[in-house]
Amino acid sequence: MRLGKGRKSPDEMTFLEHLDDLRKRLFYSVVALIAGFIPGWIFSKEIYAILARPVTQYLPAGTKLAFTSLTAPFMLYVKVAFLASLFLMSPFVFLQLWYFVAPGLYQREKKYVIPFVMMTTFFFSLGAVFGYYVVFPWACRFFLTIASDFQPVITVDQYFGLVLKVLLGIALVFELPTLVFFLAKMGLITAGWMIRNFKYAVLLVFVLAAVITPTPDIITQSIVAVPMLALYGLSILIALVVGRGKAKARRAGTERAG
Repeated sequence: MRLGKGRKSPDEMTFLEHLDDLRKRLFYSVVALIAGFIPGWIFSKEIYAILARPVTQYLPAGTKLAFTSLTAPFMLYVKVAFLASLFLMSPFVFLQLWYFVAPGLYQREKKYVIPFVMMTTFFFSLGAVFGYYVVFPWACRFFLTIASDFQPVITVDQYFGLVLKVLLGIALVFELPTLVFFLAKMGLITAGWMIRNFKYAVLLVFVLAAVITPTPDIITQSIVAVPMLALYGLSILIALVVGRGKAKARRAGTERAG
């Protein structure tokens, strides 16, 4: 395996060296998240107001979310600041992930570092946007419609827990095209394999949708599952294009050798 200058191959790196590299990448990521926490904290109230809008828009005018402990508002703003930091610093965190797996790649594969960071950041953000504008407002309206005979007292802890579950869950699921692209580049999966296992993918998609969505109704789960299936279809196309490119490159190499 051809590797970058000064880098060891996975076969040459010991288990402790792998752990040390992981520790270093985690340390850099934590430092970046702490740095991103500062602007997140400064604008935490404004960010919270944005995150609360999917539910407050369905509450009576002037109604606010409640808290049941003295420290709850402070801890809420801390969590909001870290969530903002995670999305703000996600390109750097994904870069550290790339650097961690880079020693196991061929030299020609390492040139994909910029596409990897751009794709992971784009789909991570796209998933969060989809969750915020589509899934979460629907879920809030579903719950509040069922509870229309009662006075809602929604605590900030419960609500933000749902926000984290939905936004981060969908954001991670939206990374599927990026994952497939690089697995196909490495020859670990093909479009044919994905097509043959489509029925299992459908089952897995609906299981994930049931886990991610906060409501038990099939409509909300379908709102999440349908885009996930569309992403799977997009991933098949990506794997197909990558596979054809690899086959073309092999044919060209064979012709040159002949």
